[in-house]
Amino acid sequence: MPTKIFVNLPVKNLDQSVAFFTKLGFTFNAQFTNESGTCMVIGEDIFVMLLVEPFFKSFTKKEICDATRSTESIICLSAESREKVDEMINNAINAGGTTPGAKQDQGFMYGHGFQDLDGHLWEVMYMDTSANAYGHECDTPELIDQLNIFITN
Repeated sequence: MPTKIFVNLPVKNLDQSVAFFTKLGFTFNAQFTNESGTCMVIGEDIFVMLLVEPFFKSFTKKEICDATRSTESIICLSAESREKVDEMINNAINAGGTTPGAKQDQGFMYGHGFQDLDGHLWEVMYMDTSANAYGHECDTPELIDQLNIFITN
């Protein structure tokens, strides 16, 4: 059985967050939705639990990070094409999000990011896995090295 991932994010206003991510094309699992949170479906085995801050706080003794001022994480999603990257970013901006940085174009990797209504950072990236930065065929270790350089720059 494949491992599933559930990313938990605190949100200030659940309805506004659901409206924002719906405009980006995401769906929600009604079975795991109530006034305290919802389950946003990213993929077959990838989910983001959007939890209102008081409920999120019940899982930790630590303070909740103000993601509008500090970075707690950057969530990176893959896209099918450069156009899909741009589409997601445009949808995020039209839904009230912002872009904290410029597009990155490494030839074989193309990405851009957005900040959601609560300040969480999201990257959207298209990667042509058949070529590396120099246009040559590459194997997995080279691709991982190039990806690490892309993300850290």
